[in-house]
Amino acid sequence: MPKTLPLIDATAPLCCAPVSAQPMADSEALELAVRLKALADPARLKLLSVLLTDPAGEICTCDLAATIGLAESTVSHHLGQLKKAGMVVAVRRGMNVYYSARTEALDALRVVLDPHCCT
Repeated sequence: MPKTLPLIDATAPLCCAPVSAQPMADSEALELAVRLKALADPARLKLLSVLLTDPAGEICTCDLAATIGLAESTVSHHLGQLKKAGMVVAVRRGMNVYYSARTEALDALRVVLDPHCCT
């Protein structure tokens, strides 16, 4: 059984120096690991890809389930993990929940992993 990481507030902005700048402190490594663990699933990466490329910028859980071919309950579970990691936000409208990607969280993660990427 995989080791469970300690709970941290992963919705807070990622605030550590790039991994190439200096050796990371334990707390910084933990913050980064929690976010990477949330992304380390093919279904979650597919969900983020759909959210990031959707012209409307937000999609209902039911539409996401149909798009990636998983049950709505499974999609909700994966979105919940991404939400805990601060990668997506949810807005309830009536009976439906709409999700959108937090691009600023993904940009912060990119900078921490490689500050010279995409410049």
